[in-house]
Amino acid sequence: MDLDLRLLIVLLPVLAAGGWAFYNVGKVALQQLQNFLNKEA
Repeated sequence: MDLDLRLLIVLLPVLAAGGWAFYNVGKVALQQLQNFLNKEA
């Protein structure tokens, strides 16, 4: 059980950082997609 807890403690900040990066990149990507679709129309 100790190994599982240590693994969680190590992975939690990595997953949080990955999620934050994905959120920021996704937000910009959606804005660019909306701009592209608006220019086409």
